[in-house]
Amino acid sequence: MKISYRWLSEFIELDWKPEQVGDLLTDLGLEVEGITPFSAIPGGLEGVVVGHVLKCEPHPNADRLKLTQVDVGHEKPLQIVCGAPNVEKGQKVPVALVGTTLYDKDETPWKIKKGKIRGQTSEGMICAEDELHLGNSHDGILVLDAKLKPGTLLKEVFKVEQDWVYEIGLTPNRADAMSHWGGARDLKAGLAQQDIQAELITPSASAFHVDARANRIQIEVADQAKAPRYCGLTMAELTVKASPDWLQNRLKAIGLNPINNVVDATNYILHHLGQPLHAFDAKKIEGDTIFVKTLAKETSFTTLDGVTRKLHEDDLMICDTKKPLCIAGVFGGETSGVTEQTTSIFLESAFFDPISV
Repeated sequence: MKISYRWLSEFIELDWKPEQVGDLLTDLGLEVEGITPFSAIPGGLEGVVVGHVLKCEPHPNADRLKLTQVDVGHEKPLQIVCGAPNVEKGQKVPVALVGTTLYDKDETPWKIKKGKIRGQTSEGMICAEDELHLGNSHDGILVLDAKLKPGTLLKEVFKVEQDWVYEIGLTPNRADAMSHWGGARDLKAGLAQQDIQAELITPSASAFHVDARANRIQIEVADQAKAPRYCGLTMAELTVKASPDWLQNRLKAIGLNPINNVVDATNYILHHLGQPLHAFDAKKIEGDTIFVKTLAKETSFTTLDGVTRKLHEDDLMICDTKKPLCIAGVFGGETSGVTEQTTSIFLESAFFDPISV
C-alpha cells in the first residue's frame, strides 16, 4: 500500500520530517518498507533556470536554426543553438543547463550535453513547455514573465510540488488502515502516546447540498446478504474533463494514472477515506432503476476492458431493467462507464460481502 506524506498532512498537521513519520508508522504496526521522493513534474525541473535572450541571430550554417546568447545568471552568457521559430531577443525563457536531466513523454531520462550543432557550440537548451512537462505544446519555446530575474530556478517559479511516498507492508488484519484517513488515525494515537496532541482534521461535508430531486434512480436490493448496504445519488450538469493539478498529483504520487475528474474523484475518495465508489453514466441506466442481484450462470457480460466474461451464478451484479452494468465491487461494465460525453452520473457507495467479492 502506498501512502503520501502530503496527503496525510491533509488530516493531521505535522512538522516532522518524512523519515520521522515513517519511523512512527512502523512502530505502530504499519511497517514502512521504503520512502520514495515524488515530484509533480518528472525531475522536478532541477537544473532548469530562467534565461534572458541577449542576442538572437541566424545560424551561419543552417536556415532554420538561431544562434543565441543567453544570460542565465552566470558571469558570462551562454551560447545556445535553438531551432524554435518564436525565439527572439529580449525574451525570458526556460534554459536547461548542461548536465540537466530531462524526460520524454514516457518519462525516459536524457541528459543535456555541451556540443556543436552545425559547427556552432551549444551550451544548454531553451525549452518548450512539453519538454518540461508543463503543458503539451511543442509549437515553440515557452516564453516566461518578463519580470523574472535570470538564473531564477524554474522550480521556484512554478512551485513544483514535492512529496514523499511510503510503501507500507499492510497486514490483512489492518483493513482499517487501508487509506490516508486510517493512517492518520494511527498517527494521532501514536503521537498521543508521546504526549503530543495533534488535531485530526475531518473532511467537511458543508458544501454538499441538494439542488433538485429530478432524475431519481430507484434502488432495489434483491440479495441483501451479499449487499447489506447500498446507497446512491445522481449528479447532473457535469462536465467531464481533466482533473485539477492537485488531484492529479495526489493520484500520481501513489502510482495511479489520472483519467478524468469523475473517475479521479472516486479513486481519490477510495484512497482518502477507504470507501470505494463507482460512477455510472446515469443516462445509460434504463428504466431509472438499479437492481442489486445475481444472474443466471453463463450470462455474458462485457467489462470496461472490452472483455466478454461468463458470469457465475454467485456473482453479485448491479443491473438496470434490461442489462447488467457492473460486477459488484469488482469490475465496471463497458456500456455504463463515464465518458467525455457524460453529463450526469449515478454515484454508488456500498458495502458488499467481502467473501462474495
